[in-house]
Amino acid sequence: MSTAKISIRFFNDREVRAVWDDKNAKWWFSVLDVVAVLNDQDDYTKTRNYWKYLKAKLKKENNELVSITTQLKLLASDGKRYLTDMLDLNGILALGKEFPGKKANRFIEWFTNNDESIDGKSKTKAYALFESSFINSIEVGTTKGLQQIHGYLFGGLFDFAGQIRQKNISKGGFQFAVSHFLGNTLKQIEAMPETTFDEIVNKYVEMNIAHPFMEGNGRSSRIWLDLMLKKNLKRCVDWSKISKRDYMNSMMLSPTKSSVLKTLLKNALTAKINDREMFMKGIDYSYYYEKND
Repeated sequence: MSTAKISIRFFNDREVRAVWDDKNAKWWFSVLDVVAVLNDQDDYTKTRNYWKYLKAKLKKENNELVSITTQLKLLASDGKRYLTDMLDLNGILALGKEFPGKKANRFIEWFTNNDESIDGKSKTKAYALFESSFINSIEVGTTKGLQQIHGYLFGGLFDFAGQIRQKNISKGGFQFAVSHFLGNTLKQIEAMPETTFDEIVNKYVEMNIAHPFMEGNGRSSRIWLDLMLKKNLKRCVDWSKISKRDYMNSMMLSPTKSSVLKTLLKNALTAKINDREMFMKGIDYSYYYEKND
């Protein structure tokens, strides 16, 4: 089984790790992560003990959940990989039914529909970007390059995929660049230098203020940012080191105080620019940042 493709799903700000099985074309999900979610438990030992108890109970009842559980190595917080109990989609749904209550029902509903939403389908496209030859043809640091990324992520999902918006938009009371002047604004951003870390982040901040698309700006521009960092500095951002709250706060401050964002990003830089797992984690966190709570 190939375990190179890693995914991190989020439910109520909790991680559910998954590993892609190439041979059987399906995801395997961490049982302990799901048990922690359903029990709202932060203590790993208590979560492990509860699963041990539940597994013994299910085995005694001849429940097939135990027999369809497999073990794969997953990366732990200490940087090492450990064998972890995993279940496929149907197994996780069956496991959820062992936890009565509204939260379990919400989890099952979220888990069932997670990959069928626009975000879910777009995220699948984002995963595929790493292995496609298209990623090597994207223009780095240009408006066209950002449009290429947006078109790839949202093609077939949004009618405006890859198209510069013609309407004014705002978010949280912040007015993004006026659509009438957007063409000139994007030309100015495109002409900004990108040879140093500060220059690249300045360019990223200005593109965020421009917000050239009706939707999907953040998800597209973070890939755009990483491509600039990879080309010019041989670095990319390990987005898993940046919490959603810290990222969103730093972006809100960035138009007037970009130093907070620069510190956040600089501390998360990595040289693993061709690492598949790093790319996949980056996509997971990028889409998580955009999820409404």
